[in-house]
Amino acid sequence: MTEIRATVRPALYSDVIRARWRNPQRRGDLPGATAVAEDVNPLCGDRVRMMLQLGDGRITAARFVGDSCAICTASADVVAELVEGRRRAEATALGVADVLDVLHADIRPTRMRCVTLPLTVLGAALGGTS
Repeated sequence: MTEIRATVRPALYSDVIRARWRNPQRRGDLPGATAVAEDVNPLCGDRVRMMLQLGDGRITAARFVGDSCAICTASADVVAELVEGRRRAEATALGVADVLDVLHADIRPTRMRCVTLPLTVLGAALGGTS
């Protein structure tokens, strides 16, 4: 008789991605935002809008809204968290490795745009302000 064994496949999403997707801490509007940008990934339809309040040379608050997959939502939440309190140069230097570090995830190349979209939107928001 042939033995059938169940194989355990790694989870598609890390625990961090699932937690931030289900309960993002920085999702919501930011009244009085001084920098705003929005972009969409035309391949999958992910849409992210990043709103920032700038004061005394720092990002004093960051929020996002959008309609996006779990990875993109989690990434946007991480980006908003990481930029709060940072100077503009520090925020613009934020990269994919910084976000992946917090997400504890090994993202497939086909899904990397889900991680980078919030970073692109952040760059656009900071580029549109003085």
